[in-house]
Amino acid sequence: MRQKAASTGFRALDRIDRKLLVRLQQDGRVPVSQLAREVNLTVTPTLERIRRLEAAGFINGYFAHLNARRLGLGLLVYVEVTLDRTTPEAFERFKEMVAAHDEIMECHMVAGGFDYLLKVRVKDMERYRTLLGETIAGIRGVQQTHSYFVMEEVKSTHRIGIPESGPPGASIGAQRPLSRK
Repeated sequence: MRQKAASTGFRALDRIDRKLLVRLQQDGRVPVSQLAREVNLTVTPTLERIRRLEAAGFINGYFAHLNARRLGLGLLVYVEVTLDRTTPEAFERFKEMVAAHDEIMECHMVAGGFDYLLKVRVKDMERYRTLLGETIAGIRGVQQTHSYFVMEEVKSTHRIGIPESGPPGASIGAQRPLSRK
């Protein structure tokens, strides 16, 4: 397996790649020169590794983590949504509604007692009632919703734990990188 990866220009994630992924999750704006010092490489190979990780899809982009409360969006709600039928048309209609509303931060199709789990962040209960009544429950095919209001955010992170060894096929190669801004 190692031989094949080497001959195609791809290689498995190593300790340095994993360290870069962990560090970039902590601070996506850390200068490459500082990253290079932290992983004991020079700037050029460090930047090349970052670009390969981006091109291989391990890094999807960079963003600022905003403070929702400071922005006046203090109400966090999780919503279970059950559809009356599970047809491709019903799924598509629901996905289009979700995509059109920034207040719906996450939407996951799930297996179990309901069809979708939404993460919604709004200003207050009045705005949530409007969103629920006019938008979410107003979609043709939505049979039932259950809302769960967050009383305290005990842990909220965007960081993914980086496994010591990647899944089969977790490799990087020289492809077109994202621009690092």
